[in-house]
Amino acid sequence: MSTQARGSDFAELSRLVKQQGLLDRRIGFYITFLVGLIAALGLTVAGMVLVGDSWWQLLLAVVLAVVFTQIAFLGHDAGHRQMFASGKANYMTGLLLGNLGVGVGIGWWMGKHSRHHANPNHEDDDPDVDISVLAFSAEQAQNKRGFFRLIVKHQAFLFFPLLLLEGLSLHIISTSAAVRREVKGWKLELVLLAVHAIGYLTLIFMVMSPLKALAFIAVHQGLFGLYMGISFAPNHKGMPVLQAGHQLDFLRKQVLTSRNVKGGVFTDFLLGGLNYQIEHHLFPSMPRPNLRHSQALIRDFCQRQSVSYAECGLFRSYGYVLQYLHEAGAELRDTGKLAPAGSR
Repeated sequence: MSTQARGSDFAELSRLVKQQGLLDRRIGFYITFLVGLIAALGLTVAGMVLVGDSWWQLLLAVVLAVVFTQIAFLGHDAGHRQMFASGKANYMTGLLLGNLGVGVGIGWWMGKHSRHHANPNHEDDDPDVDISVLAFSAEQAQNKRGFFRLIVKHQAFLFFPLLLLEGLSLHIISTSAAVRREVKGWKLELVLLAVHAIGYLTLIFMVMSPLKALAFIAVHQGLFGLYMGISFAPNHKGMPVLQAGHQLDFLRKQVLTSRNVKGGVFTDFLLGGLNYQIEHHLFPSMPRPNLRHSQALIRDFCQRQSVSYAECGLFRSYGYVLQYLHEAGAELRDTGKLAPAGSR
């Protein structure tokens, strides 16, 4: 079957999805979820004030990390225009949730994430497989130098500890992009980022002693980064890495490089709907609650077209990720060659 003929497969799938109303907005869900998150954030802040200068604050740091990540998930949905019909309404919501809510610039994130969606797991075009402290192929591993080479050599063992720095990295990189005026609306982004930082630090240092405040920030930001990282890691890591000149059409490019995570309603909440990564990559603007309903239709369609549809449990997915990272750094340890990528 030619690439051109296969390209019509997605058009057929798209018609089926639209006929089922799976791209229709779910404003009620998002408004309810947003109100719930605002309430959760308010209760957590109130708890911090009430607990005061106590080491019990570290428990609230854990809670706040969960709330921040859930806010970030909602910002992700807004960035994909899942929430509202108006592009401006989605952008402003993403701006408030991202910049003001969690201190991560939406402009930088949208640019990076759009490139990822256009070319998932592409070694040249996907920024998510171009990370200084990780290697996703033997070639990338060999190109690392100095301290980064040492990390990559043992990257499977260091992967989860490194995620503790992901939150800090997101704050620094997205803020730097706004400072360098690389994003549209950089002035507003910087104002909102500054308001977030001032409010965040003022609250913490007002209710806690300096030592406890620093411990709170370390726990909160570390777990925020870890939660974000473990939510994104299962989606593509360990799946085939594409190279320039590949002949995959849109449907196959998106499906073959993505992995779903099995689970029920709790998994949907825990991972912010990202456990339906295949459905999300095929239809990025599909509202989160519709992803579950679209899964059977899309999985059956892929089976009819003989397109491999990868899904597994959450912990099994982490096993695949760590196994793949371990293999990618194998040549640096002189333990053998890198095994070919695959959905396993």
